[in-house]
Amino acid sequence: MRQGCPQCGHRWAWRLGDGRSKCRRCGHRYRCESVWDLIRLQERAKRRVVEYFVLGVPVYRLRFRGPATQPTLKRYFRLIRAVLAIHEQCREPLAGTIECDETMFGGHRPGRRSWGAAGKIIVLGILERKGQVRVFPIQGRGATRLLPLIRHSTKPGSLYYTDDWHAYASLAVRGNHIVVRKGKGRPHGRDHLMNGIEGFWSYAQLWLYNYRGVPQKFFHLYLGEISFRCNYRDQDLFPLLIKLLQNTRSSEFELCLRIRLRHHRQSCQQIDALGTPVNRLTP
Repeated sequence: MRQGCPQCGHRWAWRLGDGRSKCRRCGHRYRCESVWDLIRLQERAKRRVVEYFVLGVPVYRLRFRGPATQPTLKRYFRLIRAVLAIHEQCREPLAGTIECDETMFGGHRPGRRSWGAAGKIIVLGILERKGQVRVFPIQGRGATRLLPLIRHSTKPGSLYYTDDWHAYASLAVRGNHIVVRKGKGRPHGRDHLMNGIEGFWSYAQLWLYNYRGVPQKFFHLYLGEISFRCNYRDQDLFPLLIKLLQNTRSSEFELCLRIRLRHHRQSCQQIDALGTPVNRLTP
């Protein structure tokens, strides 16, 4: 149920600029306890929104039959993606056999191709075989960008599978390192493959295709959603999402969201400086 006023119990309130709520009956100001309480809909409508999100229904397909208006659904879908993105960053470091690779996301546009293309976002993927995956939008492919994320997301002594990019060369000091060399886009031999992370890139493109373009400033939230779906692909996501939204405190969520948005804006500014800015990305 919607959180009511702690003074009079009235369930309708105004949303203030500082994140608190003001009761429309008695004027008492209070703060919501969980992210679930931030969704200002009836309980039945909230569950319908979560169910549509779990099924992967885009907002534009709900513009006539949705439980709320299209701007409201966009906001609540974005709220759920933010919770998932924060949840994915709080995982334990990966261990065992690790695959590391980077790719680019962005729509087709004329100009320079490959890693220097304008308007593209570079994404680093770290996958534990028969385990979970972590993804990060990065500002470049240098060792100063890749290695700190790999050290933070993996445990020492792991077995790393990477391509022959020179930024991964120092991983041999942290653990065992196997370089998968490719000729004409195909790896040499059958023993050293990176099918796991390559399959995840295809999985991510498949999900992003349904959205018909992704806002660049919220692209990191979509990455969090995709990694969450992949990590829990063998479970029912509906009860997991309900529990996660109800157990995430709104104060901690808003603080983490501000920090992540600030870091992502800095990354986007550096990407835009390399070429023409773009507003939407497509896989």
